[in-house]
Amino acid sequence: MPAETRAYRSELRARQARETRARIIAASARLFATHGYQATTIAAIGREAGVSTETVKTTASKAELLLAAFEVTFSGSEAAESLTDTEVAAGVLDLPDDAFLDAVLTQISTANARGHALWTVLLGAALSDPVVDEALQGILAHRRADLARLVDELTRRGIAQDLDDPDAAAAAISFLISPESYQQLVAQSGWTEERYGSWLRAAVLAQITR
Repeated sequence: MPAETRAYRSELRARQARETRARIIAASARLFATHGYQATTIAAIGREAGVSTETVKTTASKAELLLAAFEVTFSGSEAAESLTDTEVAAGVLDLPDDAFLDAVLTQISTANARGHALWTVLLGAALSDPVVDEALQGILAHRRADLARLVDELTRRGIAQDLDDPDAAAAAISFLISPESYQQLVAQSGWTEERYGSWLRAAVLAQITR
């Protein structure tokens, strides 16, 4: 068989595998968000994705599928070390100072709108599944690092001023922009996206300006 034919078939199989994985992750996201972690079975994911149960099993474990579903839904990317490496933050660092903070908050708000339900499922699953819990601790560590970098960038641009304790500011911003805040204010309390966005901007600015 010619080398170019083998390469074509290899690439075709790889593309098909990526497409199948994407369908399985999308199906997992829908089912986990609707039915929760415990009630969602591998067989149900297979039916939703239009593949066999065995195909789902060979793609990833249930815990891995939950993690991938959250990551893709929230940020558009799996296993990114930082938000700056994901679709959520694409191009933000290139923006001028007067557009930077609003762009960051808009993109995070949009990500929270997509991912808050799966975040709640992830938190619940971590209580009983050690694999999920270990991954959750990694996600939280990455969030802390991302927020520390954000505060540094805000300071460098002159948006954050006279911060006595940058670590405390990063922790407060992490709380404000969390999926939990979106869920409580928008999903549970009925705030509009516009009201939530205005509140978020004011609350974050209160932490970084005096």
